[in-house]
Amino acid sequence: MDIKSKVVDNVLYIMLKGELDECTASFTRNYLDECFLNSSFSNVVLELSELDFMDSTGIGVLLGRYKKLKSKNKSIYISNPSATIEKIFKMSGIYTIMPKIS
Repeated sequence: MDIKSKVVDNVLYIMLKGELDECTASFTRNYLDECFLNSSFSNVVLELSELDFMDSTGIGVLLGRYKKLKSKNKSIYISNPSATIEKIFKMSGIYTIMPKIS
């Protein structure tokens, strides 16, 4: 898993590359939590065009971060999910809480 982040115009952009599964969940969770603590932002955009695979553990990581941000009145948006991730998100209903943007 390779993760990069940047803040542009008060939006935290996080780019995930690789696989988000049981093996990478802890690293990803910790990285995202650090970003949320150390960055000044109003909303988060997850850029997922290079995320190749995600299992239920990965969905759990994203849902946990959603709950943390929701308690602070901040939103998470999904950008450019790969075809595989798009299918998973549609099946799971995740777009109802983390809208897809272009």
